[in-house]
Amino acid sequence: MIAFEGVTKRFGAWTAVDDLSLSVAAGEFRVLIGPSGSGKSTVLRMMNRLIAPDAGTIRVEGEDIARLKPETLRRRMGYVIQSIGLFPHWTVERNIAAVPDLLGWPRARVRDRVTELLTLLNLDAERYRGAFPHELSGGQQQRVGVARALAAEPHILLMDEPFSALDPITRGALQAEMAAIHKATGTTIVFVTHDIDEALT
Repeated sequence: MIAFEGVTKRFGAWTAVDDLSLSVAAGEFRVLIGPSGSGKSTVLRMMNRLIAPDAGTIRVEGEDIARLKPETLRRRMGYVIQSIGLFPHWTVERNIAAVPDLLGWPRARVRDRVTELLTLLNLDAERYRGAFPHELSGGQQQRVGVARALAAEPHILLMDEPFSALDPITRGALQAEMAAIHKATGTTIVFVTHDIDEALT
């Protein structure tokens, strides 16, 4: 599914990733763990071509991603980050529907997908679909961020310390939900954290 072959990334004199080779099988939940500055997020950003490696090859589903258009690659991937990045003037439904709308999904399919994802993430669809991000708690906003990343049924979900800013109770609940989502969908997930307990969970 994902393969790094001798990948190196430098920022000036600093080598963030040095000759990395790894593979992630289809349907696997792989965690990258390490302290701040160890290159975890850089690895994730190279997977979806937010940044390019200085050496080596990255393959996704057997294809060298350097030969793919970034937007084509990113349509196969959901991406969840710590800061969430919801559009503040869009409703929850419109935030979740952003990529399906870009892909031209029929309106009924989009609405059904929003309902499905809100239910999967333990948010009442009728209550929250018309709400705005500022009306939600931090944990609810992060759930919407996960729903948005899953909306277009991506093959791969990249998660960059998505729960690190949340309180321990909310964080634990979302960790459990991600395990359940992985079991239910079989999506390939690459999850970055600096927390050993989160990694083990």
